[in-house]
Order: sequence, then structure tokens, then C-alpha cells
Amino acid sequence: MLDGSPLARWLAAAFGLTLLLGALRPSAAYFGLTGSEPLTVLPLTLEPEAAAQAHYKACDRLKLERKQRRMCRRDPGVAETLVEAVSMSALECQFQFRFERWNCTLEGRYRASLLKRGFKETAFLYAISSAGLTHALAKACSAGRMERCTCDEAPDLENREAWQWGGCGDNLKYSSKFVKEFLGRRSSKDLRARVDFHNNLVGVKVIKAGVETTCKCHGVSGSCTVRTCWRQLAPFHEVGKHLKHKYETALKVGSTTNEAAGEAGAISPPRGRATGVGGSDPLPRTPELVHLDDSPSFCLAGRFSPGTAGRRCHREKNCESICCGRGHNTQSRVVTRPCQCQVRWCCYVECRQCTQREEVYTCKG
Repeated sequence: MLDGSPLARWLAAAFGLTLLLGALRPSAAYFGLTGSEPLTVLPLTLEPEAAAQAHYKACDRLKLERKQRRMCRRDPGVAETLVEAVSMSALECQFQFRFERWNCTLEGRYRASLLKRGFKETAFLYAISSAGLTHALAKACSAGRMERCTCDEAPDLENREAWQWGGCGDNLKYSSKFVKEFLGRRSSKDLRARVDFHNNLVGVKVIKAGVETTCKCHGVSGSCTVRTCWRQLAPFHEVGKHLKHKYETALKVGSTTNEAAGEAGAISPPRGRATGVGGSDPLPRTPELVHLDDSPSFCLAGRFSPGTAGRRCHREKNCESICCGRGHNTQSRVVTRPCQCQVRWCCYVECRQCTQREEVYTCKG
């Protein structure tokens, strides 16, 4: 049953952000995505006993299952990193789908219905969730926020003897191992569970594919007698962009009766893709997102989204698509924005306030 799987529980917590209110706020850079209400701050200077209790309580508030809670409690840095991963993943999902009919609506009832089905959108949520957790953990290790890991210390580079390993690489080895254990193992019997686990691994693999080696030269007059090198993960926006492309080219590997699209289908391997041993495995061996069911249109309010009525659109870019042929309203308004900004000595920016008229387009109901 999907709702009882470790990965589904994590996704429910990760994208059900109201569950995190009152958990903790990692830093000023991260905010609750459901409104202006801030997350509760964990005190940064506590006695060891009080700090441990606060850390345990933070893990308990995240609504994790038993194994996940145990892993969270193991390291005081995990709870903070989980919240960071939630915020980062949700924001990136909403950014990537900002011009689409489904704009990564994360309100509880829509998310819950979506996670019960094998849509392309569900596949993206699994992938971006595991990618966000992998990315956040690797960065937390190199930033010294975790007790059980540190910088990446095991490079596998060409001409290694000519390079001096230095800097502080992002510890992808530790984070990917942690994520696979944290989000659960593959079920060999339940196709839906295997599809979800496959999409989960796609997120981790996209993170791995984006690792780059950064080097800095040392020597007389800028010569490169010695190079200090370290590994860095790609910016998470690049990860989101890559996963969005995979969403657009996702493979349908099977179907149950499809209430959303009014269709039915049988499990079948994707065209042109290798199957598993004996030809019985419909999942591709390549790291591509897969889904079981055809997605609904998301045009009208229903179980999976609030629909597109009233959604703002861009006339030349996506109004026709987002508004589903219903047309759009045009509203003219006057806005005031900073303009002609200049840096003044020392040290502030001075701007004029410019007024202009702009048109706002929204979908008709």
C-alpha cells in the first residue's frame, strides 16, 4: 500500500508543509511556504542535554516513521537539513512549473490525492524530493553541520598524483547512501512501489551527474605547479531544470483503471526500452522518469488541483494553454517600482521611483 511506504510518508511530510510548522527554521534564508507565518526557531546555544532534547523533539515533529525518526535522532544536523531539503525542493518544484497548468500545488488535499496516483507529476515529486534531500545532506556535510560526515575525502580523478586534493568537497557518497536508506528499499512485488523507488533514484542520479571538479592553481606568478581541487554539486536550479526535462519526456510503463483521464490500460514495457531479466520488467534501465497513469488536464477544480480559473498568465507565452481555451481577462493597473538605481559612496544604493501602467492577464472561469 503506497500510503504506508517510507517514501510516501517522507513525501507526505516533505510536501505537506503544514506538518513542519512549529518544527524549526534552519536560517533566515528558509521560510514556510504556506504563508508568512515563520517556523519556530530552535535555540542555537543550549546546554548539551537541552540541545539533545530539542533535537529529538524536532525529529518527532517531522512526522517521520520509526526508522526515519531513528536516523534523524542519530545526528543533530539531520532535522535541520530535512527542513532545508523540504523548502528547497518545494520552491524548485513551484519555480519549474510556474507556467504550467499544474503549478506544483502543494495544499494538503490536492497533494494527498496526487500521491495516490501514478501520474507524471507524482513521478516529479518523488524525484525532486530525493534530489533535494541528497543535495542538502551533501552540502551540510561539507559545511560542518553534521556530526557523522565531513568533506568528501575520496576523490577518483585522472592524474591524481599530479593534483593536491584540497578545499572541502560536497560529500555525495554519504548523502546518497543516507537517502537510499532513509527513503526505503525497492519492493520486488508491487509495481507501483517499484515505480516510485525508480523515480526516487532518478533524483539521486541527476545529482550525481551534476558533480563538477573545481580546481585552484598555486605557484610562482600564477603557474599551476600545484592544483587544489575539490568536488562541488551543481546549483539546485540546474537539478530542477534537468528533472523538468525528464518530466516532459517521462515514459508510461503501465496503467491501472485511470479515473483521472477516463482510460484504462495494461502494464507494458516502454517502447524502444530494454526490459529486465526475462523481459518481465517494464521499468527502463536508464535514469528516466516513469509513470503508470495519464495525467488529468488540471483545467478544472477537482481532486488533484484547484484548476486554472483566475490564474495569472502571460499573453504571448502561455495564456492559451493555461486557460484551456476559456479565454482570459485583461486588467490594466498602475505600479510603482524602483528604477535608475546607482551605487553611492559609501555604501548604499539610491533609486528613483518610476510609475508605469501594465496589463495583467488572468484565466476566465
